[in-house]
Amino acid sequence: MTVHLNTQSDLDEAIRQLAETDPRLRPVLEVAGMPALRRREPGFAGLAAIVCGQQLSTSAAAAIWGRVSAAFDPFHHDRIKSARTDRLGRLGLSAAKIRSLKAIARELAAGRLNLDVLAEEDADAAHNTLTALHGIGPWTADIYLLFCLGHGDAWPAGDLAVQEAMRIGLGLKARPSVKEMQPLAEPWRPLRGAAAHLWWAYYHAVKRREGVIGSDKPGVKKSVAKTAPESVKLRRRPAAPPRARTRKTVAKAGPGKTPKPVR
Repeated sequence: MTVHLNTQSDLDEAIRQLAETDPRLRPVLEVAGMPALRRREPGFAGLAAIVCGQQLSTSAAAAIWGRVSAAFDPFHHDRIKSARTDRLGRLGLSAAKIRSLKAIARELAAGRLNLDVLAEEDADAAHNTLTALHGIGPWTADIYLLFCLGHGDAWPAGDLAVQEAMRIGLGLKARPSVKEMQPLAEPWRPLRGAAAHLWWAYYHAVKRREGVIGSDKPGVKKSVAKTAPESVKLRRRPAAPPRARTRKTVAKAGPGKTPKPVR
């Protein structure tokens, strides 16, 4: 039976069950506290909002989605399917995201995709249905299942914040890969989605202790990349120190061109 996390009470009960059945999660819960339920709009609008925000900071994603949703109000797949590509582009959508939204809209219009039934399907089957769509990657699929549909067993194995939290909380030598995340989460079925909420809360609690994240609002990043999603923030590398411009570098730069460091 599929578990749904529709209310805070649902999540609280699921977290208590996890801590009872897996003693490793008890100290994690003590540090994290009971996580807050995170939900988003379901249906095509919810999925489209996630697609629009892929690889963008929170503020940039909100600005673009605000323009798109306002331009197509009410937001319906038929309107996106028939919308001109140049109009969508002027709203701030990249060509890749336009193709993704139109592909999803065509599947919905043709009746080949029903987003509502995914909430009742096995989490892995629902994940595979979504990732079969053009432009929908594993992380997007899992975030939609978890936050938009409240699927209690959705497992965002590719989320780097969850991976890092598990590395710390479980005492692992290295951050687990996507492949390694799957067996690690097996003991938490059918509540892997609730476990993800717990690990996100734990990540933020640990980072607040380190002074990386502000403590005024749970789940809001206050580090150097103030609005970047955790998955984007953790991928960033420290900036390399500036290299001295050599004679060879200057020779490469023509009039009006920016010299490029010699590698």
